[in-house]
Formats: sequence, C-alpha cells, structure tokens
Amino acid sequence: MSQWDKLIADILRKAPNLRFEDLRRALLKMGYTEHQPRGGSSHYTYRKSGCSPITIPKHTPLKRVYIELAAEAVRLYLEEDRHE
Repeated sequence: MSQWDKLIADILRKAPNLRFEDLRRALLKMGYTEHQPRGGSSHYTYRKSGCSPITIPKHTPLKRVYIELAAEAVRLYLEEDRHE
C-alpha cells in the first residue's frame, strides 16, 4: 500500500492521529488551492471549483469535525475519479 493510499484510508476511517499537514497534503493533491490566513488567524481555507470550501485550523490535535470535512472531500474525489 502506497503512502497516498494509506493517507486516504486514514482520512476515510477518521483516524484520531491525523495532523494538519496530512490533511493539507491530501487536499492539495486532490486539486484544492490553499489560502493562508491573514491578521493572526490560524485557519487555512482550501477551495476547489464545484466544491464547498474547507477551513482547517493549524492546530494539534485536530478536532474530529475537521477530519470529517476532509473525509467528505476525499469521498467526493474518489467518486469523481471513478466516473472518469
């Protein structure tokens, strides 16, 4: 199993040990663009055409709600990939 496959599997099973960098790497590889915070905020926003924006704070540990947002994005990405 490749590192990418392992990361996707961890996100889909909502592993509690996921870090901000893990979600960032996955979202960028899936075609999202990163928008860094301004004015002292720690929340990064990821945008992709046709998808809802995802905002994730650069905190450790990540709250489950942010992992769930990334998991939903991965599910949509995998569905798109199957239809092509």
